[in-house]
Amino acid sequence: MTPDILAVARDPLWLADRYDPGHDAVHFRYTPRDDHRAATFLTDEYLPTDAPRRVVRRADALAAGPVAGPVHYLFHSAFCCSTLLARAFDAPGAAMGLKEPVLLNDLVGWKGRGGTHAEIAAVLDDGLTLLARPFGPGEAVVIKPSNVINGFASAMLTVRPASRALLLHAPLRTYLGSIARKGMWGRLWARDLLVKQIRDGTAWPGMTAEEFIGQTDLQAGAIGWLAQHALFTRLTARFPDRVRTLDSAALMADPAAAMAALAALFGIALDVPAVVAGPAFGRHSKTGSTFDAAARAAEAAGDALYADEIDKVAVWAEAVAAGVGLQLVLPAGLLG
Repeated sequence: MTPDILAVARDPLWLADRYDPGHDAVHFRYTPRDDHRAATFLTDEYLPTDAPRRVVRRADALAAGPVAGPVHYLFHSAFCCSTLLARAFDAPGAAMGLKEPVLLNDLVGWKGRGGTHAEIAAVLDDGLTLLARPFGPGEAVVIKPSNVINGFASAMLTVRPASRALLLHAPLRTYLGSIARKGMWGRLWARDLLVKQIRDGTAWPGMTAEEFIGQTDLQAGAIGWLAQHALFTRLTARFPDRVRTLDSAALMADPAAAMAALAALFGIALDVPAVVAGPAFGRHSKTGSTFDAAARAAEAAGDALYADEIDKVAVWAEAVAAGVGLQLVLPAGLLG
């Protein structure tokens, strides 16, 4: 094994970016902390295109002895300030937040192409080791996966028994408004999520393919939200001491209380007043523009154009949930 491979596998500045199951290899991309901070997500779209890269066989990477630190998770339903929270854990000396590492998405894709449970479990374990290399002494790593990873949440908690997780979601009407305001692209996103849920077995049960197709775009979005809500409910039952839930409205109503409780859940010594006063809570997570409470309210006001559709779909979704006894208020609330 060359010293170069040793250095890459042990150094957290070499992001474990992609996994290639055909060659059982990890693609590493050199990603300093400033690049993490500047990127909305850890994808080609947002990371420097000229970053040095290395491809290392998975066995060689693990044989190099990478040391994982504490790792915790921000699982989410989308449109719920999850990127904001991941940014809030960019706290040198305490933690680093990883925003949607693509290596985890690669495992979902592999599963869809026929990867076995045993194969994926082994690579997931190794991948988390590589993603959890601490950026500094004593630091934890907080991973915010893409929401298409939610089906792996139970496995991720199982292979890391010391890990804790926040299950973050937007209130149903807020979620539907976010989809509607994004126009065609938001509606396509909702349907794409539903397709992925059907493929990975996390879709809302009891509906046929014909019934799924027959729903409007916002109904498809609501069904996707309900499926994630049901999954989150199951996670709270399976991991009662390690998982807490929070909605974005409660987060933004009292960010100091939410961050203090979340830091305590993760066991991270976070300077909560500094974090709440910092850029994570004062700038739009996607655009970087100033985004205070007034700006958030103005954005939400755009829902008025779609209010009738949102209200009808929300009432329908609430009835669907009631029909199977699914509570819309998740248990195990972070704030009690």
